[in-house]
Amino acid sequence: MSLQVFFPREINEADIQYLLDQLDGAVSLSVEKEIPNPANYQVLVAGRPTKQQLEASPQLSKVVIPWAGVPEPTHEIMKEYPHISVYNLHHNAEATAETALMLLFAAAKRIIPIERRFRQHDWRPRYQPNPALLLRGKTILILGFGRIGQHVARVCQPLGMQVLGVRRSPHSPVPKDIQAELFPYQELRSLLPRANILMITAPLTEETRGMIGTQELSLLPPNAILVNVGRGAIVDQQALYQALKQGSLHSAGIDVWYNYPEDEPQRADTPPADFPFLELDNIVMSPHRGGGAQEIERLRLDHLANLLNGFARGEDGANRVDLVRGY
Repeated sequence: MSLQVFFPREINEADIQYLLDQLDGAVSLSVEKEIPNPANYQVLVAGRPTKQQLEASPQLSKVVIPWAGVPEPTHEIMKEYPHISVYNLHHNAEATAETALMLLFAAAKRIIPIERRFRQHDWRPRYQPNPALLLRGKTILILGFGRIGQHVARVCQPLGMQVLGVRRSPHSPVPKDIQAELFPYQELRSLLPRANILMITAPLTEETRGMIGTQELSLLPPNAILVNVGRGAIVDQQALYQALKQGSLHSAGIDVWYNYPEDEPQRADTPPADFPFLELDNIVMSPHRGGGAQEIERLRLDHLANLLNGFARGEDGANRVDLVRGY
């Protein structure tokens, strides 16, 4: 018996063929905008599924969100369909981790304002006190020790950094090549005074929303760096702005924000926050593009094919989402 999959997403012919080439013969794929007729698909691949898509096929048992995380509208609508399992793809974990590391290095070395001046042939920063921080010997606290956080840890270890990790299930196994002390979320505040770098790679859930505020930032040691590639709302934006402006934080690198464009015209001019972070020299700002790379779409299709092939073999899938936890 074949596995029927409905993928209502615009995708070019070359990528469709690439995906088909990766699928086992037991997987039958329908890539089109309209719901198939007859609708007998067991798997729906959609980040923001509609009621029509969820109800059209009585055979539907799985929804695959083709990225990491669960959009809030999807989280809410899937509560109405408890018999349907939800899955993520984690194809962009390494790309996001690389962006996190890029932000860390750029923030630690304060390279952005220096680069801007050097474009104007201004050499004076070379002869002024150097604000850069040495990362070797520092302690990095990774909030959210999943695939992204683990890849960050792999890079930081050989740089001579001590790695601490905070996760919901600290006793869950991690790859053997990672050496890190792991702790539950409840111990976060006691760990912050040890953290020269606070790296946020956690998903946004009811537990993590607003987890880092004024009090948490005040617990960090002097000259600490904050990097956020998780979700903006994990960190209180006013507290972050004040800590950077007042200099209690050395610097920050941020890829995830508080305000996003609602339509295409707004993409040309939408402030990412309610505070003027752009006026600060000690922040590196990126417009939520951390999981992207030239190779990312093919990686997405590879991971999707692996998941669908597993479903066809009767496997439950390693990327199942717990909607109660939110990830």
